[in-house]
Amino acid sequence: MKRITKAIIPAAGLGTRMLPISAAVCKEMLPIVDIPAICHLVEEAAACGITDILIITNRGKEIMENFFDLSPEYEAALAAKAKYDEIDRLREIANTANVYFLRQKETLGLGHAVGRARSFIGDDPFIVMYGDDVIFSDRPVCGQMMDVYEKYGRPVVAVKPVSPEELSKYSSLKVEPIEGEDRVTYCTDMIEKPKAGEEFSNLSILGRVLLTPDIFDIIDELDPGAGGEYQLTDAIKQIARESGIYALEFEGDRYDLGSKIGFLKANIVKGLEHPETGGELKAFIKKIAEEI
Repeated sequence: MKRITKAIIPAAGLGTRMLPISAAVCKEMLPIVDIPAICHLVEEAAACGITDILIITNRGKEIMENFFDLSPEYEAALAAKAKYDEIDRLREIANTANVYFLRQKETLGLGHAVGRARSFIGDDPFIVMYGDDVIFSDRPVCGQMMDVYEKYGRPVVAVKPVSPEELSKYSSLKVEPIEGEDRVTYCTDMIEKPKAGEEFSNLSILGRVLLTPDIFDIIDELDPGAGGEYQLTDAIKQIARESGIYALEFEGDRYDLGSKIGFLKANIVKGLEHPETGGELKAFIKKIAEEI
């Protein structure tokens, strides 16, 4: 079984839920305290041994490429103030992994974006990390999925139970329990953005999937699905129906960085952990809570 060393991060969406700021700054570069959202994904992947990461972008997102590059101007300014720890942090980010960029010239859906990465992936298994989804966990979700893949040798989707109201925004999976497993189930079908009454269960794919390269032939034959786009879920569904996949109810807290409330929640969580902001933010939250 091949070791997983590649990941794809689709990040070509317009980010309309984060307007008006996303009209000027791509949502993937919005900060969680002082680190862009996209950096959290790259660092999660690298922490699991992934060495090569392809970020799918579109026009106007060159800022991401600049962020993962070295910055001689900032290094010179920081060196003049003897802020060598900050220089080291910038270099650490630039050298986290081999980060590549490819444009999705037409925004035709997640399936279409992943299909653009065929030559990058080749014959290797790989992970797709949804650009909107930041997950904070003791152990990276990518690593949790790799464990399942190594055990069963089949594609893996990261899932969580969601409310009935949320299911219509995501997907619903048909699963069967596996003896001896608490968090892993066997998935044989799914539906993207189900209408009321179409749901299989309250389990939905959230943020991460581990796939094998046979997905690309399926993507090539996809018809437009929900929203008139080529849905990655529809391609994964075909594999689930034909040979089954595994669903991992991952450990960790997921935040939808494509939404204002998800962005605010993630900033509060990380702001409380940050050594420069944690104490003052905690006191501020307590004060505000008393006034609500």
